This record gives sequence, structure tokens and C-alpha cells, in this order.
Amino acid sequence: MKKAFVDYNLNLKSNSRLLRNNSTLSEVLLWKKLRAGSMMGFKFNRQKPLGNYIVDFYCKPLNLIIEIDGSSHDNKYEKDCYRQNELEKLGLTVLRFTDLQVKKDMNNVIRGIEIWVNENKKTPLAPFLRGNEFIGKNKNSAQR
Repeated sequence: MKKAFVDYNLNLKSNSRLLRNNSTLSEVLLWKKLRAGSMMGFKFNRQKPLGNYIVDFYCKPLNLIIEIDGSSHDNKYEKDCYRQNELEKLGLTVLRFTDLQVKKDMNNVIRGIEIWVNENKKTPLAPFLRGNEFIGKNKNSAQR
């Protein structure tokens, strides 16, 4: 069962900020594709504390984590598996991509995320309407 809110270790907050300010090239490249609702209208956070971990990218409405495995993950397969299992126990899904995939094959990384979203989101995002009145930034664009 998926939780609406995932608690996190408050001691991770300063480390999370430090990681955001010192992102890898692949994190920056993928963030450009995920930020500001660019991924099918869904909002992502980066370097988000969840449970006892900090994840690369997190989308709360989808309970989706996206991880980029770079050189910091070398020789840490068992540790990464344990970490992923702990996050999945919280009702979260983890999609993993390598640093090289993000740098050299961004189109397929984005396509993979979009496929997952389409298969796991039951209703597409649409402008929020009350009656025939659009509730949002540009009221004229979605009136019926």
C-alpha cells in the first residue's frame, strides 16, 4: 500500500542541500528534463530525503524515485539493493539509470520514464476545472 507521506531522517536535510549544490553532470542533465513539471506535468524534487536515504529524484504523486548510478555506486551493488528494498517497503518505486545512459542516451532515459508513468498513472493530468472555470495560472487557455 502506498503512503501519502514518507517520513525522513531530519539529520539528512543539510546533506541533501549539499548534494543539490554539488550535482553531477548527469544529475544536472536529467534535472533539466524533470524540473518545473516538464515530465508529463509531474513535479519532481531532487536530492530528496526519504526514510534514512537521500534519493536523486522523487515524484510524490507517483511515489517514484529515479536514481542515477555513477562512479559513487561502483562496487556497492549489495548496498544499493538493500537501500532500494528499504525504499520499496515504503511503497515507492525505484527506476535506475546509469550515468552513461543519461549522458549518451537521454532520449531513451526519458522514454523509459514516460513509459513507466503511462503504465502506472491511472488518469492523465488535465487542467483543474470547477464547472467550466479553469483554476490555474492562465484562465483563458483552458475554458470550455
